[in-house]
Amino acid sequence: MTATIALLAALLLGTTAEIPRGSQQLTVDLDGTELELFTYKPESYRDGPLILVFHGVLRNADEYRDHARGMGGRFGALVVAPRFPEERFPFESYQLGGLVVKGEVQPRSHWTWRFVSRIAEEVRRREGRADMPYYLIGHSGGGQFLIRLSGFVATDAKRIVVANPGTLLFPARDEKYPYGFGGLPDELSDDQALRRYLAQPITLYLGEKDTERDEHLDKRPEADRQGTTRWERGQNAFRAAEKLARDRGWTFNWRLVAVPEVGHDHEAMFDNERCREALFGPAADNGK
Repeated sequence: MTATIALLAALLLGTTAEIPRGSQQLTVDLDGTELELFTYKPESYRDGPLILVFHGVLRNADEYRDHARGMGGRFGALVVAPRFPEERFPFESYQLGGLVVKGEVQPRSHWTWRFVSRIAEEVRRREGRADMPYYLIGHSGGGQFLIRLSGFVATDAKRIVVANPGTLLFPARDEKYPYGFGGLPDELSDDQALRRYLAQPITLYLGEKDTERDEHLDKRPEADRQGTTRWERGQNAFRAAEKLARDRGWTFNWRLVAVPEVGHDHEAMFDNERCREALFGPAADNGK
């Protein structure tokens, strides 16, 4: 009832209501593109951070929101899970970010990654908190979306958590995009681009038992050169990034957080005690 009254009052005043408590669904218009957002605000929420949660290949943002409610409660956070429907955002536009479509590099205005900051801005506007800190976490296909975003897009996210991705963007030019930076224009693949990538606040959040070569795993030769399983690929990407940063004397802001006894299961990854470290760091409390 309280949320309904607040919404009616906001409409009368010509403003947008803040996101109600509990589990909700809303549609936002971002520069002419409508996206569904599945939200969860704990009853005890008080000026906490925003966690944007990115679904996998099944596009089940509602389920991801439901399974992220534990994070909302533990961290005092507002959870928002956007849905990128496959008919509008197929593999090249979602997992690969829309950077290269049908072999052609697309202008930045066409990249799907552009919506991430816009979603954060919209939530901040509705909550009346322009400086609201936010974190990104994506699992599987959502992890692919975020690791590639990190290679080419600057956000003001506090942390970008890449959980159990099928393939990754290696910081090298000897593999073509989407596996590496090869084949891209110089401004997207030169040393400055690689340096920016290694300075991004990335956490590779990996389940130690994510070793099954299931039907969704990319098994092409380019993918298998990264490793034969998601667990191997994530470790190898981290080592390659760490070595390049060390060899070049570049800033390295990545970290690796491994979860024992967990496989390719986003709910188990979200609920694990190590999720706090993945998002906020080893000594963090609630990320505010």
